[in-house]
Amino acid sequence: MISAISNSVSALQAHIKKLGITANNIANVNSEGYKKYRAVMEEDSLGGVKVNITRVNTPGHPYEVIEDGHPVQKESSNVDLSEELPNLMIAKRGYQANVKAIQAQEKILGSLLDIIT
Repeated sequence: MISAISNSVSALQAHIKKLGITANNIANVNSEGYKKYRAVMEEDSLGGVKVNITRVNTPGHPYEVIEDGHPVQKESSNVDLSEELPNLMIAKRGYQANVKAIQAQEKILGSLLDIIT
């Protein structure tokens, strides 16, 4: 039972990391040349959840601006809000599901302790 709680806690931490990465990407959607990060969750050796964070180096859209009367080539960020907003919802629902799992496990442990004492 304790390992189940531990696994749910590791999943909560993973969803918090994923949410942070996604929020950072959204905050930098208009930052020139910003490269987004991707958080991928995997099972760790103990049965919990770990997060692998990678940088996505695909180029953003090129555009041209005039600086000091000369055209200058620039690149937008490669963040796509149509990818990031669903990631927010996934992280939120995953977090909520693991909170419910911990609450259920806590209730079961409480019932067991009541029976024993």
